[in-house]
Amino acid sequence: VLDGNIAYLKIQHIIGEEMAQKVGPLLLEYIWDKVLPTSAMILDFRSAASGELSGIPYIVSYYTDPEPLIHIDSVYDRPSGITTELWSMPTLLGKRYGSSKPLIILTSKNTLGVAEDVAYCLKNLKRATIVGENTAGGTVKIDKIKLGDTDFFVSVPVAKSINPITNKSWEIDGVAPDVEVPAEVA
Repeated sequence: VLDGNIAYLKIQHIIGEEMAQKVGPLLLEYIWDKVLPTSAMILDFRSAASGELSGIPYIVSYYTDPEPLIHIDSVYDRPSGITTELWSMPTLLGKRYGSSKPLIILTSKNTLGVAEDVAYCLKNLKRATIVGENTAGGTVKIDKIKLGDTDFFVSVPVAKSINPITNKSWEIDGVAPDVEVPAEVA
């Protein structure tokens, strides 16, 4: 916790549902319960370059109210042709930070993938202010495909995020900050 009763959480990987079930109680006890009573929060995504799709509703839900449920994202899976809607969650492990305390997300050109998605969702819900650099413009999911009988693989984007508010994706262009500053001073 920083001066002024401001929470600071550096996040490098957004865990998914399965991992949250395993380590959630520890995260609550040693981190979340300590930052919950703060007046504002900073999420530092400047070096967040990985994450699980199933973690998106978890993180976004901690910064929204339990009702009404909010359609926060749609993810189109190219191989199956199926679009999955992601909604805020009515119940969570532990308490919510809520929708009224200030939330700032720090970004850089290295912020990638699922972290970009979370930032884009919270920005367009008008729940967070994004400070830093335009993000990388990656993708929410990449598969590695083996090339024939060789030891070579190619990484291919296999899903696309479509925001229900903007009907656009942050992929390729990245997430533009509300306040643009070099990442090292954000």
